[in-house]
Amino acid sequence: MTSPFDWLVVNTLPFVPRALVGRVASRYVAGDTLDDALATVRALAAEGAMATLDILGESVTRPEQTEATRDQYLGMIDAIAASGLEANISVKPTAVGLAIDPALALRNCSEICARASVHGMFVRLDMEDSPYTEATLRLVLELKAGYPAVGAVIQAYLKRSLRDLDRLIAASVSVRICKGIYVEPRTIAWKDRATVIANFAALVDKHLSAGCYVGIATHDEACVERALETIDRLKLGPERYEFQMLLGVDPDLRRSLLAAGHRLRVYVPFGRDWYAYSTRRLKENPSIARHVVRATLGLGPAS
Repeated sequence: MTSPFDWLVVNTLPFVPRALVGRVASRYVAGDTLDDALATVRALAAEGAMATLDILGESVTRPEQTEATRDQYLGMIDAIAASGLEANISVKPTAVGLAIDPALALRNCSEICARASVHGMFVRLDMEDSPYTEATLRLVLELKAGYPAVGAVIQAYLKRSLRDLDRLIAASVSVRICKGIYVEPRTIAWKDRATVIANFAALVDKHLSAGCYVGIATHDEACVERALETIDRLKLGPERYEFQMLLGVDPDLRRSLLAAGHRLRVYVPFGRDWYAYSTRRLKENPSIARHVVRATLGLGPAS
């Protein structure tokens, strides 16, 4: 449940100075440049974590913007390969044209996947809000037919997700399972936390039981515990799954999973379009955003 103060925090964020948001939210973003991102990946590798890199920016409106993003990904793939780091890439479909024309997104993603395949690198297509769910799934399945190392994301709060998973299982698609962050209507999304956790666990169980590779993307200890139950029951080795976490969120949980011998990948976003991403992260974590608002109001740290 969101407290009245948390509601105030979330709705006050638009009035917080951009520079202050940037200072606090820098924990969630590797920096403006690819060099910044690779430095972050090296630091994560030192503690045993893998990474997936994402260039910030989504819902572009002009084809030339999508082509510029595509070219950034092509350069990033080459740089990751040259670095020798254990990292792959995540792509937001609207950043490469899905909201403009699905055919444009397919062309851009095909070029990205072709370059990644040269280096034996995996490509994950992120899942955005519900207007793009079906189009994203179709895009993944089209790409999967030509490029085996392509994966999808399924959001546990959507009521359609268990059905959608059937299509991905049939094509042996690697799936990142997350709870979901976009604000969706109750007609299509579960709202009760316990229900979302139960659906998350059901999705993980279903995909692992089908013999598919799963990215268990959560910072929720209840979701982690349910996933570990399934892994234990199915007697799975660590090569069959990985945990995934956002940069800057719950590093203690990250380190404990790594210490227990689980594979873990950190989502490392970077780029100049950091503000929208950062404010979304802060809205999801009012306890952190609270410090931003209190500092703006001159109230000092929260107790």
